[in-house]
Amino acid sequence: MSALEPVKVGVLGLGTVGCGTANILSRNADEIARRAGRGIEISIASMRDTKKQRACDTSSITLTEDSNKVVTDPDVEIVLELIGGTDEAKDLVLKAIEHGKHVVTANKALIALHGNEIFQRAQEKGVTVAFEAAVAGGIPIIKAIREGLSANAIQWLAGIINGTGNFILTEMRDKGRDFDDVLKEAQQLGYAEADPTFDVEGIDAAHKLTILASIAFGVPLQFEKVYTEGITELTRDDVAYAAELGYRIKHLGIAKRTTKGLELRVHPTLIPHRRLLANVDGVMNAVVVKADALGPSLYYGAGAGAEPTGSAVVADLVDVVRALTSDPENRVPHLAFQPGALSDIPILSMDDVSTAYYLRIHVQDRAGVLADVTQIFADHTISIEAIIQKEPQANISIVPIVILTHEVSEQNMNQAIDEIEKLEAVTNKVMRIRLETLS
Repeated sequence: MSALEPVKVGVLGLGTVGCGTANILSRNADEIARRAGRGIEISIASMRDTKKQRACDTSSITLTEDSNKVVTDPDVEIVLELIGGTDEAKDLVLKAIEHGKHVVTANKALIALHGNEIFQRAQEKGVTVAFEAAVAGGIPIIKAIREGLSANAIQWLAGIINGTGNFILTEMRDKGRDFDDVLKEAQQLGYAEADPTFDVEGIDAAHKLTILASIAFGVPLQFEKVYTEGITELTRDDVAYAAELGYRIKHLGIAKRTTKGLELRVHPTLIPHRRLLANVDGVMNAVVVKADALGPSLYYGAGAGAEPTGSAVVADLVDVVRALTSDPENRVPHLAFQPGALSDIPILSMDDVSTAYYLRIHVQDRAGVLADVTQIFADHTISIEAIIQKEPQANISIVPIVILTHEVSEQNMNQAIDEIEKLEAVTNKVMRIRLETLS
């Protein structure tokens, strides 16, 4: 193959992101060729219905409903996996690798759940699997951590890595709306799926955090060890009380190195309103990385969409094309660290994690209740930073007490909450949201 001959790409799934990628490759063909050293063109693509109208020009692309034709095509050097899901995608990616194809994917679930196996097979076959688009859409966070920060020991990272959840929390804060109301609008706008579970329960963010933690700390991908909590229990009152105390609620993925091991957790989090991360609104994504030499750095941008995600896909294609002639041993490792140098740092259970807390407790409006609550905190050596006790409204005998605590272990807090919920005057389950200063 001559140096000027374009690299042929086969695409699995020519949908929103696939067409975004195709449009970028066409529009910026000259710039991309100048960067990669060769042109890059899509020669074949598979889809469920080849007759369906597409949002990109397919006149020069061979269309097929048989995905196996893409991964076995002898002219294809790079397979682009954009079908989503895990079972079919895994089989096709492994088949592409067996046929000596490099792979680019935007599939976070595939990498989080099966990445260890896929990367091992790719290493054995001397091919690359690139996955920048799997985390935070078009933000080049994978490359930043894996390459730009390779001189550093990463201390922690925290990110808004699901745009749907961030849109919901932004609307709840700015317009005082209820969760269910905003979720319906998010579905109408196309931000949330008909079944929004992956977004609002934190599963999507946990997939992405699994990948970020692996490249940040040099550990195998371990999705099953990520603590995951969604935003469905949050109320507009919680959002308002947090603002009153100087905080905003964000649905964060947090990975932190401690002396005991790694914390991997996704949950609603109070963060000080002056923090840059607290001011990331709507469907935007952002990740803060704290490194020992650089200090904190922020990566912000569109976390989804045809061309933002396509931007990351094409960047991966360029990287793969640049490395086509290089010795596989000299390529950037898939998970940032050399395959034989991954560490077995333990992943901590949530019981062993220590954070500060926001608590909302609904109690009967009578004397002595607050004293009972604070006594339980004292018994468990939990220090209180602030208390808001709302005045009872007319003809309503239930009042909310809002408490901020200093840092305490989750296990300690669980025991205190159990005792508080058993008090006769406490009428509902205690609402607990963890608090991080990100300092």
